Order: sequence, then C-alpha cells, then structure tokens
Amino acid sequence: MNPLLTALRQAPQSDPTQVFGRRDCLYATDLLTAALVEFNLFSYLAQQPRSASDIQLHFGIHQRPLDVLLTLLVSWTLLERISSGTPSDTSEYTLTPLAKDFLTDNSPWFIGPYYASLKERPVVNDLLAVLRTGKPANWGSQKTLADWHRSMETPDFAQSFTAAMDCRGVFLSQALAKSLDLSNRHRLLDIAGGSGIYSCALVAENPGLKATVFEKPPVDRIATQSISSRAASDRVQVIAGDMMTAPLPSAFDVHLWSNVLHDWDVPEVKQLIQASATALPSGGLFVMHDAFLNREKSGPRHVAEYSVMLMHSTQGRCYGVGEMETWLVDAGFDSFHFQETAAARGYLTAIRT
Repeated sequence: MNPLLTALRQAPQSDPTQVFGRRDCLYATDLLTAALVEFNLFSYLAQQPRSASDIQLHFGIHQRPLDVLLTLLVSWTLLERISSGTPSDTSEYTLTPLAKDFLTDNSPWFIGPYYASLKERPVVNDLLAVLRTGKPANWGSQKTLADWHRSMETPDFAQSFTAAMDCRGVFLSQALAKSLDLSNRHRLLDIAGGSGIYSCALVAENPGLKATVFEKPPVDRIATQSISSRAASDRVQVIAGDMMTAPLPSAFDVHLWSNVLHDWDVPEVKQLIQASATALPSGGLFVMHDAFLNREKSGPRHVAEYSVMLMHSTQGRCYGVGEMETWLVDAGFDSFHFQETAAARGYLTAIRT
C-alpha cells in the first residue's frame, strides 16, 4: 500500500471531540437568544404545556427550524418533552425548573435583559429570519455570500469549503473505516463525497474495495485533484453528476452518504434515500455517516448544537436514528445497525431488501 494511504490509518494521540464541538456549537446560543428575547418563548410555555404545532402557529415559526430549536432546548434541559415514546406531533413541551426560574418574565430571577443586550448580533438576526421563513441564511452570515447550496456552485467557495471538510475528514474517515465492516464488499459509491477523503480511508482499510466519488461540478474536479494528491487514483475514481437531478450510478454494492443528508430537508432526504434504493441491488449496503440525534431527540448536546449551524446555513438539520430508520423502511431497507464512532459522529447501516 502506498504511504499516503497508510497515513490515513494512523490515529492521533488525543481525542479532538472538544475542539470539533467548539466550532459546531457556535450558533446555538444565538438561537436561544432569539427564542428568549424576540419570542419570549419560555413565558408562553409557562402558561401550560404546548405542542410543537401550538408553538408553530402562535409564533409563525417554520417546522424545520422549530424542530431544531425544541431539540436544542430539550438537550440543554431547559424544556422537557412530554410524550409516550419517540417525539411526535402530539408531544408537548413544558419548562424545567431552570427555565422557570431564569427565563420567564414573571420570575424575580429573570435574565431576559442579559440576553437582550446581544440581540443585534448578525447571527441572531439571521436565525430569526430562518425561523420565520424556513429558508437558509447566507453562509457564515456574510452578506457577500449566498446560502451554502448556491455558494458551492462557485469555484473559490467550493475549494475553500471542500478543504475545510477534508481536514475534518482525515480524523473522522479513519474512525469510520476502522469500525465499518466492508470486508465482503467490492464497489462503493461515495455520494456527494467532497474531496474523496472518506473513500480514500475506506480503501486504505479494505484492500479488496474500490470506490467512486459521485460529485457535481466544480467539486468533482477538486475531488480528482485531492485523490491524486493521496496517490489513490488507481482505487478511487470520480464521476460527475448531480444527485438531485439524475439517477445514481448502478453496479455498486455499497452506497455511502457521509455528512450529506443533514444538508437537506425531509422531502429531499426521502428522495435521496429512494435514489439509493433504486440503484442498489438486493443485499446492497446503505451507509449513512453523520452526527445523529438519539431516538428520543433529547441529545446528544453536541449534535443538537451542531444542528443549529446546519439549520442556519443549509436546507437541513441533524436527524434522529429513529427518523432515518422510518424513512429507510418506507424505501425498502431493513436490518439496521447504528454505531457511534468519534467526535459525536456515527453511522447507520441498512440492507436493501
């Protein structure tokens, strides 16, 4: 094996979860500020428990960002979800003692003005717009940029963003490759695979595996250069294509969706799952590698915080394991397995029936 691929199997001496989390949580406090200062959400919920539908109707908040907000507040133990099982439309939300004491305007310890002093922060204003419209804000709240989806169509931004995901992927891809058993698999399709870092790590760990990155321009060219720089072009190829408008290539027995589905809203997620179901043969393996919420959507906190950043800048959010399994069943998958890996990430596998 070439030394550049061998390097992808060498683990660091320390755990980077903390430094990953510092970046992933950047927008979460701004979302709390918006909910507290602009909507006075906690005082509203102090009147009686409310369902998500009640909250959505009362404040005029769109469903996707509201889901992110409520999940965040539950993970922070500011709200408690009252339900008989997994979250549903009938679940109600009530305040915890912490929220009653400090976040309701009739409490002597109310700290609303403490947060109100930060209400003009650009990200707070952006998040208010996302809550009210459901549409993503400009990347990084930079007025010179469009939202992430449109920005990725420009070469300079695509190069910068792909490099950012590549350096993160050097660690995350290795954790995935060491945990995921692909010993009996032969051809992997890495859908929207960015720089190809995950494909490179997986072929480094599995000598019998070859991979193909399926990416739209201009990222396909970036991927080709990155894979070549790791001397992996003999085992990792690139196909140009748009997963949203064209069928996925056939003749692969594994589909990898690594940090992809979280960029899209539920209708698009279901569409992409169905695209995999159509292209995979019976017995084919579906792999989603991502930051997952638990089945109760009460955490992990790191993931609930990261979901705010995704909600701000993309059309998506973080999804729960239970949500994904439901949509996979509908598309014709079974035999689910979920495994945590590193830095609050994990993977969910399913078999095409």
